[in-house]
Amino acid sequence: MASSAQQEQTIAAPIEFTGVGLHSGAPVTMKMLPAPGGSGIVFRRTDLDNFEISAISRNVAKVSYATSLMRQGVLISTTEHLLSALIGMGIDNVIVELDNLELPILDGSALPYVQAFTRVGIRAQRRRRESIKVLRPIEVREGDKFIGVYPGSGYSIEYTIDFPAPVGHQSASIDLAAETYGTTIAPARTFGYRALEQQMREMGLIRGASPQNLIVLGPKGPENGPLRFSDEYVRHKILDLIGDLALAGRRIEGHVVAERAGHAMHTALVSRLLKDRSAWETAWVPAKAAPAAAAKDDAPALAGATRPALAGI
Repeated sequence: MASSAQQEQTIAAPIEFTGVGLHSGAPVTMKMLPAPGGSGIVFRRTDLDNFEISAISRNVAKVSYATSLMRQGVLISTTEHLLSALIGMGIDNVIVELDNLELPILDGSALPYVQAFTRVGIRAQRRRRESIKVLRPIEVREGDKFIGVYPGSGYSIEYTIDFPAPVGHQSASIDLAAETYGTTIAPARTFGYRALEQQMREMGLIRGASPQNLIVLGPKGPENGPLRFSDEYVRHKILDLIGDLALAGRRIEGHVVAERAGHAMHTALVSRLLKDRSAWETAWVPAKAAPAAAAKDDAPALAGATRPALAGI
């Protein structure tokens, strides 16, 4: 089940979820199936004659409030939380069947996926895992927004956000090689401002939003607290980034730094990296080192968790 395994991995048994799409509000049933080595992550619209769309950069469509995929006019929307969970837990190959255009939002985090993977198990496959090894920096800038990827061992991410109150300025980091994704990143939920609710609904967004699937931010703070982490907002942005970078088709070996970025910049970085073949090479994932000791802050539970920083990662 280790995310730093040398061999590719898939889920050990099918998994099914039902729910509603965050933006469409449409009901959806989604099933994940084990897939052969080398398959990658493939979405399948069962309501459209099993039309398939691979989770790769060239299929990226809308990237404003969610990351969506499109091929030949067929859309798969809000993919980032599931993709994040798959990469974070080291799952390379899976078929994702759904009977509508948008993935279920569940509780607004990637935790339900992680719990499901843990429940059914993760199976090693014969095919050896490859990574995209970054050889030189690639950066994307837009005003005071920035994202870059740099050479480095493992797969580490630093993220800084600066949102209006009550979120404010937050920074956090994670090294996915430390295998703490399931406890430090996956539980972090998406969030939205009550003051912007009507405006977003008029734009055709957040039709499925509720206090059960996102943090609702009022002038004084979360209306549906407590937070799972004191810095849950920036942790969720890391969650999104991991999912968006999954569209590179392989796990990245390098160091990613993001400041005030978002889905569009995340996916722009993937596109720019893949187009510059001098900036990366494919590499075999090295043998797994002994697991790092878990920091006390990373240990279990979520209930009422108000934690300082991402200690120990």
